[in-house]
Amino acid sequence: MSTDATTSDKIRCDACPVMCYIKPGAAGACDRYANHDGQLVRVDPHVLLERTVSHGGRLVPFQASGDWDGKLVHEPDVFVTAIGAGTTYPDYKPAPFIVSSEIDGVDMVTVVTEGIFSYCGVKVKIDTDRFLGPETATVRVQGEAVGHVTTSEYGSQMLSLGGVHHLTGGSKKEGRVTCDALMDLSNCKPVEMTIDGGATVVVQAGYPPIVNGVPEERMRVGCGSATIGMFAKQWQGKVDEVVVVDDHITGVLSEHQAGKVLDIQDTGIKMKGRRSTPGRYFQVAEPGTGWGGTQISDPLSILGPFDPKVAKPGTTMLMVSTTGEHAAYYELDDALKPVEKTMPPDLQSSVERIQENCEPALCTVLFMGGAGGSLRAGVTDNPVRLTRSVKDALTRVTCGGAPVYVWPGGGITFMVDVTRLPAGAFGYVPTPALVAPIEFTMRLSDYAALGGHMDHVRPLASLNAGEIRQVTPPPPKTGAR
Repeated sequence: MSTDATTSDKIRCDACPVMCYIKPGAAGACDRYANHDGQLVRVDPHVLLERTVSHGGRLVPFQASGDWDGKLVHEPDVFVTAIGAGTTYPDYKPAPFIVSSEIDGVDMVTVVTEGIFSYCGVKVKIDTDRFLGPETATVRVQGEAVGHVTTSEYGSQMLSLGGVHHLTGGSKKEGRVTCDALMDLSNCKPVEMTIDGGATVVVQAGYPPIVNGVPEERMRVGCGSATIGMFAKQWQGKVDEVVVVDDHITGVLSEHQAGKVLDIQDTGIKMKGRRSTPGRYFQVAEPGTGWGGTQISDPLSILGPFDPKVAKPGTTMLMVSTTGEHAAYYELDDALKPVEKTMPPDLQSSVERIQENCEPALCTVLFMGGAGGSLRAGVTDNPVRLTRSVKDALTRVTCGGAPVYVWPGGGITFMVDVTRLPAGAFGYVPTPALVAPIEFTMRLSDYAALGGHMDHVRPLASLNAGEIRQVTPPPPKTGAR
């Protein structure tokens, strides 16, 4: 007869559905819980944040009510985050920390939990006008599908990564790779990914993207038409024609309304692509990593022959991309063909002005998850009341102390900028699922009204950030295995 592991030197962790048996001195599969001298403990510490400005937004002490104590600044407020707090699994347990405190004279309570999110993912914004891949193309990490390309936004390419289908709906390797990629992205680490039919890109929150091995420097100032509108007056009297090459909307100065207002004369230029409104052209070239997010390396390839009834030899032309990264200057010869010349200094200055107005290219990662019923049950015995309290703005939701955007509609679906959280705020369980901190803060009276676990409320002063917090495992089982 073998002895059940719970009666030997191993202990069983109940922090997630995996229910690991952990031997002394070792950690569970998630690396978050360990067997410390026969006790189940959290490996990483519980994080408390200090805030130097109160909820009321006070800036200087003499603006506060009451007598000034002579100090130059207020003592920092302490905010209890869910980072390192533990989970509500199994679902009947109240949240690990339900902490009361007084903020600006109001009794408040903060309920903190590390949520286990199978329904989660990240939305990635990549500042680049380069073509990363066709819309809906699969995004892969280590060859495994982890998401897809979604609709691009102004000056940025967008990816939607993760989600329950990649975490649990595919192969075991797909779920593991997806979980690892989501956790690394959420913890602001670099992840290399490839896009079917497109580029290889390295994404790291708060850093420039690296596209096909080349770091991006700047985000485009606008589309070709917008660039014409912004800088038309700076070109007036310095050049006869300007073409701003762009994958989406290529602008032509002489035809554009801005050029007409400035009385810039027709040059006889002919553009390839589909004409939209005057001076605005769609589909002048295929998407790519060349000029203006197109596949071209020679900008003259998007031009047709100049109209001999209008064009004149000696006409000058500037062609420039929306980031100013590519630029060239031409003059028409006697055959009305553009010939590249050295760019005049005043036009070079205008190219540099375009570059100056381009913001630095960065990657933005937003973690997105939905607070399930079990997580909400850790706050109240009637979970729907918590949802209603959030919708009624009685309860404030944060993630590791960072502000979140809560989506309208049912449930508590939120997004958070991962760069606003403390380092290492996200973890995982090998189901696979991500573990993310979530905090609910409200008036103590509102917490009581929504059926909160009032018998588990503890004062802020009772917390010791340096304590080893023990997690009580379920009662041991005996008998043969």
